[in-house]
Amino acid sequence: MIILLALALAQAPPPPAKLDEPTRLALEKGLGWLASKQNPDGSWSDGGYAHNTAITSFAVLAFLSQGHLPGQGKYGAEVQRASRFLVASARESDGLLVGARGGGGRDMYCHGMATLALAQLWGTTADQGIRPALKRAVDLIVRSQNEAGGWRYAPAPTDADISVTVMQVMALRAARNSGLHVPDRTMDQAIAYINKCRDEKSGGYQYQPGSREPEFARTAAGVCVLHLTGKHDAAEMPKAIEYLKKKFDSKNHFYYGHYYASHAMHQVGGIEWDTWYARLKTTLLPRQSPDGSWSNRELDGATAGPVYQTAIVVIALSVPAQYVPIYQR
Repeated sequence: MIILLALALAQAPPPPAKLDEPTRLALEKGLGWLASKQNPDGSWSDGGYAHNTAITSFAVLAFLSQGHLPGQGKYGAEVQRASRFLVASARESDGLLVGARGGGGRDMYCHGMATLALAQLWGTTADQGIRPALKRAVDLIVRSQNEAGGWRYAPAPTDADISVTVMQVMALRAARNSGLHVPDRTMDQAIAYINKCRDEKSGGYQYQPGSREPEFARTAAGVCVLHLTGKHDAAEMPKAIEYLKKKFDSKNHFYYGHYYASHAMHQVGGIEWDTWYARLKTTLLPRQSPDGSWSNRELDGATAGPVYQTAIVVIALSVPAQYVPIYQR
């Protein structure tokens, strides 16, 4: 009897993924810490990335993921300042969203994240002060796509990689959802490039077609894009999901990978998502610092700073709340 009961408990499905009270309180504490780190100009800095549009955009998405809009909610003032900073960061010549300090050699990372944040802000507020900068940002992404269908660090149609490319696809999808025009051809070519990055043997995704071993973060990004573009039943999906499950604890860009994976697995839904979310909470909640931040180098071999880590944890664990349009099922 005892053995049968133990087996039954071991095989019991996880509880439905939801934003329970302990998680909500942890995320509220995380947002409080993030708010305390905002710069006077509305930006956030992290490590060597000062007044950075990408770091700022991750923070904005964290606040949006808990329902804080510009001028609304407990942190409405912080989100409003950040929104103005992102709009003001547009380069006069071409609309590149990197601000006066530039993107530190990663211009399209910064631009893609900032375009995504502005698209979510525009889509949820219809603030007319956002639309011109967002429109120019989208046009720049479309112009910068290379012949293979992808994007790289600079806003020039040269080479490409899956990481930068997925950022642009998310930004374009969010912009299209908010009512801006995005050419079908641009999206189709981007999906074709991402499909070339898939490793048939493992089901994972590579940095560039045939260039390196597949990894967790890149695979999470690939699965995320398949869902974003409506390919929920793609033949590649089951094998890629199994790859993600096996590589959950990968220390190669752990936080960046789970930023995409939380959205991707939520789209998968059902017991796969419930199990994933339960594991994510078990992994992340005990690692929150007393001040409310996350700063755990043992999880991530990259040089991710506490603002970046905290923002991504809030975004990933807030997915069940479904406040941010791009993360909704």
